[in-house]
Amino acid sequence: MQNTGERRKLIGSRLALARKRAGLSQSQVANELKLPRPSISEIEAGRRRVAADELVMFAELYSVDINWLAGMGEKNVDVMRDKLQLAARKVAGLKQEDLEKVIDLLTSLGSKEDK
Repeated sequence: MQNTGERRKLIGSRLALARKRAGLSQSQVANELKLPRPSISEIEAGRRRVAADELVMFAELYSVDINWLAGMGEKNVDVMRDKLQLAARKVAGLKQEDLEKVIDLLTSLGSKEDK
């Protein structure tokens, strides 16, 4: 069983990893969650406790499993699922022309696997 300090550091490191994978800065997260930016830094460093409602907001923002963020369950996050969710968010913001290029690329990659 981990002590409180170890648990905070684990949660903080997972929050930082999830934030980076989501392509967000600490300032962007602070604005999105309506928290002071220094709070994000303190949480990620393991120096500030994360409230349950904050953990839920982080999990939703980063599209990751709350149990993984909390340091419970499997040690490894389902990286593929998280990458796909991140890709979906990025694709959703593309212009139509760029979206068609992505679809063409995916189609060509899929046809290579069929061979």
